[in-house]
Amino acid sequence: MTKIKFGTDGWRAIIAKDFTVENVARVTEATSIWLKKNFEKPSVVVGHDCRFAGELFAETATKIFIANGIKVYLAKDFVSTPMVSLGTVKYGASLGIILTASHNPPSYNGYKLKGSYGGPLGPEQVQEVEDMIADKSTINLDSIDLKVAEQNGLLQIVPLEDMYVKHVEENFDLALIKKSGIRFAYDSMYGAGQRVMFRLFPEIVHLHNEYNPSFYGQAPEPIHKNLTEFSNLIKTRGDIDCGLVTDGDADRIGLYDGKGNFVDSHHIILLLVHYMVKYKHKKAKVCTAFSTTVKLKNMCDHYGLPLDVVKIGFKYICGIMITEDVLVGGEESGGIAIKGHIPERDGIWMGLVLWEFMAKTGKSLTELIEEVYAITGTFWFERNDLTIAEELKLKIMDNCKKGVYTQFGKYKVERVDDLDGYKFFIDDNTWTMLRASGTEPVLRVYAEGKDKAQAFDILEEVKKVIFA
Repeated sequence: MTKIKFGTDGWRAIIAKDFTVENVARVTEATSIWLKKNFEKPSVVVGHDCRFAGELFAETATKIFIANGIKVYLAKDFVSTPMVSLGTVKYGASLGIILTASHNPPSYNGYKLKGSYGGPLGPEQVQEVEDMIADKSTINLDSIDLKVAEQNGLLQIVPLEDMYVKHVEENFDLALIKKSGIRFAYDSMYGAGQRVMFRLFPEIVHLHNEYNPSFYGQAPEPIHKNLTEFSNLIKTRGDIDCGLVTDGDADRIGLYDGKGNFVDSHHIILLLVHYMVKYKHKKAKVCTAFSTTVKLKNMCDHYGLPLDVVKIGFKYICGIMITEDVLVGGEESGGIAIKGHIPERDGIWMGLVLWEFMAKTGKSLTELIEEVYAITGTFWFERNDLTIAEELKLKIMDNCKKGVYTQFGKYKVERVDDLDGYKFFIDDNTWTMLRASGTEPVLRVYAEGKDKAQAFDILEEVKKVIFA
């Protein structure tokens, strides 16, 4: 019996080792119990992404729900996480389930829970589900016939991709984007965004637009080191103005300018706030995760917007989005949501907002970033994920707790914030942060400086001190 634990964003495990039909059944039984306890007539949307055996695991979950008398809206073929979240709202379901390991390596699959509002289920509710997971599944899967379930109305096959395309068409001026003369490219990383983006923009340059559950051995995480092929394509061709990337389940965004330079999520969040306020004349709170750029304070102060900083994990941002008026909610890892859409990360949606921004202004991504810098000042962000011995990781974190680190080389610490990890401020615009992974022997080291050289210098000085 494997102990199943939900992390920051769902349960993830290696396929055929811990991510098995039996364990998916166990999680789904617990989810069924939770649903029946909390809803009079529960229903659920179920979907899977492009990972290996996604259909098998989605059918396993579907059978368990049906055995518990819970109506299932099962997605036809692979879908993105935002499609399942949007579908949960559109079909009025109690919960959404997406079988995905998001940006994890190809050997993983996972199980995400989505609330009826179309965003991550809250941490307390996820814990309730986890606490109900039994040691063994009690249902004989072979005894459940999906055809019969369809006939008696407990199962409905739903076209979530069609629904999502229609929703995009209703909310964006696609003709304006297409007629703008701006040349776009898209890299799906072999993920779940590939088909919908080809439907919306068949004329643009597409990379990795094919079904490949192995992702050619590459974790489908939209960070620059995984995207050199896309970056080089933009540099070599010389006729692409902006490149959009999404991860395995298409909820995270990556972005490239016309010169093949990576534009990180900090800049994307700032661009979105700037566009929504200055050009679309909307105002509301901004909500960001603890590891995101401090330049957001400059931007929010400039426009008179309240700013909430929360723990790392999009579920915390979502919790505020469903109870308050939030303009943009974003995290450093590329998960961003925006007012007027669901309270969910959606890489394609954010990409289209930025393409619309470029099309409406006639400006390049670089020119728009310069507009942001005029308000916030320039900056550069870097992060190193260091694989170290668990004992050393714990020692470093204990040193943080005890206030051992007061200076990193020439960088003197002015103050420390410990909301989620330890953020050491060198001044109001320059900082470094140490945060330990809760599931792996990994220490994350972050730095933000006025430019690339300073950010890298801070990282090196930090490593010298913590490993001394």
